Amino acid sequence: MKLSKESTDIIFDEARTHKYFEKTDISDELLTQIYDELKMAPTWANCQAGRFVFVRSPEAKKKLIPHLDESNVKKVEAAAATAIIAYDTKFYEFMPRLYPHGDYYSVFAGDEEFATRAGLLSGSLQGAYLIIAARALGLDCGPMGGFDNAGVDKEFFPDGRFKSVFLCNLGIGNKSKLHPRDDRFKFDEACKIL
Repeated sequence: MKLSKESTDIIFDEARTHKYFEKTDISDELLTQIYDELKMAPTWANCQAGRFVFVRSPEAKKKLIPHLDESNVKKVEAAAATAIIAYDTKFYEFMPRLYPHGDYYSVFAGDEEFATRAGLLSGSLQGAYLIIAARALGLDCGPMGGFDNAGVDKEFFPDGRFKSVFLCNLGIGNKSKLHPRDDRFKFDEACKIL
């Protein structure tokens, strides 16, 4: 089955990265639905390393703001929620449950560098899936770096097990403040078919 052009426009072609948001709320149910969609997409051996904190309350935003680059403070303040996308450094402890077809626990647990690569890759993929799911469910997104990872990790993941990858503001974007879309590489500038 193929998605309609209207559907791909919502997810990709017409979607934009938003810096400015309308004053709106996001329900627990919608955040749950976003996760329920993104969790079905593939990760390395189904390791499901991604971990997500949805910073929505004023109190939680006050904890996040000191760790942001100055240019990102107003974005987080305006968004209905900001997702902290992280990965579990010990994701492999769940491999017997998540991938019972082979002994991936031993593969990852025995090689910290390999586990870090797999965890970071899978957590990043799941962050991208979060953007796709949020857009498909009617939200606008503003993914961003521009923060102190170590500070965010200490504040939100004090036991050190989870490591932040990037942040993503969620809400209803203010389309009147969008600038013209930036250029993109053409296929032959970025791709090869061998």
